Amino acid sequence: MNIAIAGAGLVGRVLALNLLQSTEHTITFFDKDSKEGVHAAGFTAAGMLAPYAELETAESIIFELGHRSIALWPSLLKQIGLFDGYQQKGTVITAHPQDFGELEHFIGMLKRKIGEAETIRPLDNEAIKRLEPDLFSHRRGFFIPDEGVVDAQRFMAFSVTYFDRMPNVTFREYTPVKRLSPYTVHLNDGTEERFDWVFDTRGLGAKEYFKELRGVRGEVIWVEANDIDITRPTRLMHPRYKLYLVPRGNGCEGIDLEYCKDCKLSQTKGYKRYLIGATEIESEDLSPISVRSSMELLSALYTLHPSFGEARVVNTETNCRPAFKDNLPRIETQEGITRINGLYRHGYLLAPAIVEKALEEMASLQTS
Repeated sequence: MNIAIAGAGLVGRVLALNLLQSTEHTITFFDKDSKEGVHAAGFTAAGMLAPYAELETAESIIFELGHRSIALWPSLLKQIGLFDGYQQKGTVITAHPQDFGELEHFIGMLKRKIGEAETIRPLDNEAIKRLEPDLFSHRRGFFIPDEGVVDAQRFMAFSVTYFDRMPNVTFREYTPVKRLSPYTVHLNDGTEERFDWVFDTRGLGAKEYFKELRGVRGEVIWVEANDIDITRPTRLMHPRYKLYLVPRGNGCEGIDLEYCKDCKLSQTKGYKRYLIGATEIESEDLSPISVRSSMELLSALYTLHPSFGEARVVNTETNCRPAFKDNLPRIETQEGITRINGLYRHGYLLAPAIVEKALEEMASLQTS
């Protein structure tokens, strides 16, 4: 099949990787930005695979799809040659003494929602120090063993390198799409191009079709520190915000140095890098991070480990995640076109499983 994918962000790339497992397909990407995808929400993301932690505000379908995605990610990363871009060492969740009630309530809610939450282990100070020695100051916490993280920035970089090597993949960079219809891509210059199937993975770019689609602003901060070694994604519970910290290690290894310079993520030798978030603001504003968000995230980071007070802020990123009113993903398939959208804050957690379902729907329609 000759396939068009409008939108070369996270979902579009995961979709293409699935399609390329069959050498019979040719793929043409259409995207308003460059093929590197540094402006995509999938590049800004932390890449957390945390189906348990997301259950606080999500429905059980997110948990089920998340578990399926966790099973699918290793083979996708192997396909693009990113052998160290995935970690499943679990998540640590902790809180300050005044917020222990909030933490206990959160874990209790998880256990009431799903039986699998019984695997969550309570941690006292000694157990925390054995698991993550640099979190020694925290007296209590919980360990979720099944969660993980994908190195989002390296996934975006390695995937485009992989696509560049594929003779049956074409990138139409800086080519915004006016609209999509079955079998047809309608471009802004008035021309139309026909395909055997069209996929719409444009996120907020698909508002001409999904009128109710909205953007949810998220902000992240990158810091570097040379005397802190936290190895697992860590969440700090708080009544107003839920800080997450994701270790990135030496995440630029294997990426072209010019690419690193362009994305502002080159690393100081000997320093560990961490990505912290996450704000969630009902706004489609893409301007730089606000003073309020910076102060809240960095002050929470400092309370996680006081040595972060001497860390260096090396980058900040903002982006908007596409979401519907129910914050659930949506797949719409008809003859000649499939639309995938609304992954909200669960992009990396849901993308492989959602793409799998979308391809099953397409195959079912073709054989009916």
